[in-house]
Amino acid sequence: MERIGKVWLTGAGPGSSELLTVKAKRLLSEGDCIVYDRLVGKEVISMIPAGKELIDVGKRTGRHTIPQEMINEILVREAKRGKKVIRLKGGDPFLFGRGGEEIEALLREDIPFEVVPGITSPVAVPSYSGIPVTHRDHVSAVHIVTGHQRDGGGKKICYKGLVDAGGTLVFLMGVRTLPDIMEGLLDAGMSPDMPAAILQDGTVAGQRRVLATVKTLKKEAEEQRIKAPSVIIVGEVCRLAEDFAWREKLPLFGERIIVTRPNGRGDKLEERLRELGAEVLSVPVIRTEPVTEKEKLEKISRELERLKEYQVLVLTSPYGAERFFQVLTETGRDMRAAAHMKFAVIGQGTKDALAARGIVADFMPERYDGASLGRLLAENLGGEGAGKTKVLIARSSLGGEEILKELRENDSIEYTDLVIYDTVIAEGCSGVLRSCIEEREFTKAVFTSSSTVEGFCRMAGGGSLEGICAVCIGEKTRQAAEMRGMRTVTALNAGVDELVACICNQGKGGGVRKVN
Repeated sequence: MERIGKVWLTGAGPGSSELLTVKAKRLLSEGDCIVYDRLVGKEVISMIPAGKELIDVGKRTGRHTIPQEMINEILVREAKRGKKVIRLKGGDPFLFGRGGEEIEALLREDIPFEVVPGITSPVAVPSYSGIPVTHRDHVSAVHIVTGHQRDGGGKKICYKGLVDAGGTLVFLMGVRTLPDIMEGLLDAGMSPDMPAAILQDGTVAGQRRVLATVKTLKKEAEEQRIKAPSVIIVGEVCRLAEDFAWREKLPLFGERIIVTRPNGRGDKLEERLRELGAEVLSVPVIRTEPVTEKEKLEKISRELERLKEYQVLVLTSPYGAERFFQVLTETGRDMRAAAHMKFAVIGQGTKDALAARGIVADFMPERYDGASLGRLLAENLGGEGAGKTKVLIARSSLGGEEILKELRENDSIEYTDLVIYDTVIAEGCSGVLRSCIEEREFTKAVFTSSSTVEGFCRMAGGGSLEGICAVCIGEKTRQAAEMRGMRTVTALNAGVDELVACICNQGKGGGVRKVN
């Protein structure tokens, strides 16, 4: 018998990934196939784990969107293949989202489904622009209306009824029909001085607000070149926008920042940037994974057998620290095997990874890079009469030569360079990245190593990188970005606080080294 899958009609919210529900976020991790439309925010799309099948039903062929009947067929087809299908829809599936039509198609084919409500734009977008849709001192009702009528006709908007009912009016999908909406309200008796607003790209980096009146909104929107997606608000509550506005006061409002760290490695940075008002696209351009090559595995085994001969263990990344102790466990050992050694780390993140295991780092340079750590060790290890100090460096296959160059300067140090994990180029998010580069839909990209620059360039394909603002950690990363035509600023250190300061203070001094 054919195994039938299941469809989840899932609201993606108005655009910001932080407005995604807990259940929706879980389903993106569990689903096999994600069918999404054009109103789903790029920040949400960037959260989808690599390896998922993505079907974009918002793509335009010429001037037409994919027909709803074809979307229904896709949902039925993929579910009949036994997949967990996540139908990801902007906002809420049932608010002008045609979710009902999709359910009817599923019912006809006896395909099981669930509905996951989403935060809806007629409430969230005004909130992000300082407009409460209700307020006890002003209005106690809200009416949500579509400004886009179904092809082939359908019921027209009863403007007289809306005006007589009072309350806040919220029009969705009304940019093209804005003149008709305003004219309809005026003809129905609404005061031309009634406050009105149009809100573009609410909750994401391009968020804009135009305040006017019913009489002047059409002219103001045209002058400001407002585009879809936008929400139109009419009512006394629009007067509160200037006082209640909060998001545009955040220091990184208007920024869309690409973070290129591997999955799970940039979480703290992304969280902090979002707190400061940025939209953050998580586009891991590299990934870390255990070594699999026979020669590398044999070398790891040999070095673990003689671990007692080493006095110092050097770890150059948080994942390197995690992986080293995993290797010990996989070979029947535990951290006691390294209890006799001193620990050297390249920066705060690696120091924290050790601290989580109850280990205090003995060496950490003030500047978090390989050359600085190498100099610190060269200056403090060995010495007259002390004999040679044996150092084990456990790191990535793409580790730089900076640390080794410094260690060679001290004849009292004998080191072994041990690859315990591989860093490879990730391909999962290349579509998101390429579209952002082609349309210049981001303001900055954060690079934490020269390998992230390489991965970014590969995933970008043939797209021009000229003029892209690259926030870099270290000189080697900066040089790699500049070689590809990017404008660069360099964080003084690799910690989250230093990176955030670099982004916030770009062009203002304070932790930023301006280049070009």
